[in-house]
Amino acid sequence: MEYRQLGASGLHVPVLSFGTATFGGSNDFFKAWGNTQVDEATRLVNLCMNAGVNLFDTADIYSDGLSEEILGKALNGLRDKVIISTKATFPMGKGPNEQGSSRFHLMKACEASLKRLNTDYIDIYHMHGFDGVTPVEETMRTLDDLVQSGKVRYIACSNFSGWHLMKSQAVADHYGWNKYVGHQVYYSLINREYEWELMPLGLDQKVGGMVWSPLAAGRLGGKYRRNQPFPPDSRIAQGGSPVPESAISEETFFKIMDVLDEVAKETGKTVAQISLNWLLQRPTISTLVIGARNEEQLKQNLEAAGWNLTTE
Repeated sequence: MEYRQLGASGLHVPVLSFGTATFGGSNDFFKAWGNTQVDEATRLVNLCMNAGVNLFDTADIYSDGLSEEILGKALNGLRDKVIISTKATFPMGKGPNEQGSSRFHLMKACEASLKRLNTDYIDIYHMHGFDGVTPVEETMRTLDDLVQSGKVRYIACSNFSGWHLMKSQAVADHYGWNKYVGHQVYYSLINREYEWELMPLGLDQKVGGMVWSPLAAGRLGGKYRRNQPFPPDSRIAQGGSPVPESAISEETFFKIMDVLDEVAKETGKTVAQISLNWLLQRPTISTLVIGARNEEQLKQNLEAAGWNLTTE
């Protein structure tokens, strides 16, 4: 497994990391992603570790915290060998202070994640989205305090716009606080908006790209074909896709699939492996957060690393 530095940090992460939104399945939305419980989660974790994938990504909002709990149990005895990435910001209750990036919420959210993950520190702590109400100074000072306390080692963000990220970095730089070293973003062969503003910003500010849904919620997995309905077991068919259907026209999508099919025939790789490998050769990308509902899916996706597509 290849490892890359995460942005301006000294932390090296595998180019493929494992996302655990499929763990838990506590409601209809997350059941469409997956319903992985502890035993299967443990097998998936072991497959990752054997392949050199030691970064595991989750979030407090995933299945209302159940994903973190299951991951914590699956990582039993492995804590000093793994990198744990989790997130906060989205609502974890009905109260007005049970969401957002305020000091009040983040301190509470971090403690809750530590308990669920059964650990005393988080390696990479993300703001899951930008809080437009809380002053950026409050958020960045709180995150710096969490790093200084030893409860968090590195901070990152997720789904920020360019100005969200740049303002956060500028505030942290002004006060001498810790800055974001990673940005978890949506980026794929069929959705390349990341290249417009966030990629140049990442290059300038040395923020590593951590790509979520690199297969576009399974669209690039090779299952979707012209004039055929979505597979009934797919996240798109079940309404659990975080990627909007209108993000790309159907005609453009199938033109891309035609090219991917040709490359697959030439290389002997799958459409999914080619789609992932292409992303790994793009600027700023530190790691791709891949998910899997079962061991076979995971084994296939793990073969996306260790080789490179040619420019042709």
